[in-house]
Amino acid sequence: MSVTTRFAPSPTGRLHVGNIRTALHNWMLARKAGGRFLLRIDDTDEQRSREEYVAAIRTDLAWLGLHPDGEECQSTRLQHYEAAFERLRETGRVYPCFETAQELELKRKIRLGRGLPPIYDRAALELSGADRAAREAEGVAPHWRFMLDHDAPIAWDDGIRGAQQFDPAQLSDPVIRRADGSWLYMLPSVVDDIEMGVTDVLRGEDHVSNTAVQIQMFTALHAAPPRFAHEALLTGAEGKLSKRLGSLGVDEFRQRGTEPEALVALLARIGTSQPVEAIAQIDTLVASFDLAHFGRAPARFDEGELERLNAAMLHQFAFERVQHELPQGMDARGWDAIRPNISTLGEVRDWWQIVTGPIDPPPFDDETRGFLAGAARLVAGGSVFAADDPWHALTNALKEATGRKGKALFLPLRQALTAMDHGPDMKQLLPLIGGEEALRRLQRAAG
Repeated sequence: MSVTTRFAPSPTGRLHVGNIRTALHNWMLARKAGGRFLLRIDDTDEQRSREEYVAAIRTDLAWLGLHPDGEECQSTRLQHYEAAFERLRETGRVYPCFETAQELELKRKIRLGRGLPPIYDRAALELSGADRAAREAEGVAPHWRFMLDHDAPIAWDDGIRGAQQFDPAQLSDPVIRRADGSWLYMLPSVVDDIEMGVTDVLRGEDHVSNTAVQIQMFTALHAAPPRFAHEALLTGAEGKLSKRLGSLGVDEFRQRGTEPEALVALLARIGTSQPVEAIAQIDTLVASFDLAHFGRAPARFDEGELERLNAAMLHQFAFERVQHELPQGMDARGWDAIRPNISTLGEVRDWWQIVTGPIDPPPFDDETRGFLAGAARLVAGGSVFAADDPWHALTNALKEATGRKGKALFLPLRQALTAMDHGPDMKQLLPLIGGEEALRRLQRAAG
């Protein structure tokens, strides 16, 4: 059976890091199996869903390199949910309830006070036809629940958590439709998974009890459930659930200069037994993807680790990967010289300014100015830049002429030529500055 996975965000806001991880893992699961990855927009909540968020979801997935093989919007499939609802009503698997939200909350508190699980008591099933008609005559519209079958445990072999079993009598019959006729998540998701041929549902462990309920919905609709796997949720680096992770999204990553390859490499493996490495080749990550590597412990998302990974990723990027984002005039030689010194691409412009100028070197004492004047004369003579390696030609000649070595030799030259105490390898940087500009800078520094 070919594999089909899906990512089903609600367009009520921007994707956050937890959503991104879910999308990535479903994409990788499908890609490794040579299957299909679907994007399903769960936009049945008309009041909160926004088209701008749908567009943002598509943009964010594309930035990450996660291109769906198909897309559906639930708002265009309402007739499918209506048809499934009628089938369930005909077989007695859904029933109307008339309690208000306040009444349900009171019932919940009473059960908790008695030490009972806070599940629905099925009081609506005791209503007669006349009772229901009377409530409707009063203008009270019912909400609808799916009736769980209490005859046998709900069990499945979870792809990450292993054997799972729930007692349906300890679960509430879930509300599947509101009094205004709008749909909640549970039933439409099942209908879509059936009709879209979804074979594997990989999602967060906060959905485990939903899976138990939905397995009975699949059965009630005479469909085989997909394979389920529930991964541990993300936590902050401090090991606690972090509210920030619920708002940290693709937009912020882009603004701070995070490369998509770095984010993908981190999210692909945190929460697994595999090491997080600066692997830019997505096919390499896909080849190593295996649900058997996922653990039950919370997956720790460390922003510092992402920053280190981002720098390591940039240091290995070829010029062709970044050239459209580099300053005008910067070529492959410039990129090779500067990339070991950056942690984000936004830093490239400042480093390239060292090459293009102008720079403002620090003041030097008389002895150092004399040393720099000698360096300027060597450059003016033409032999330095005639050499294959101008930097070593210059420093070797100065060492021989002055006896200087180490920091006393190299630092004044770097400061005069770049106005910095540190930075890219001067062997690579000096040819980029060029002979004429290097001479001007040395003469200026020498006074």
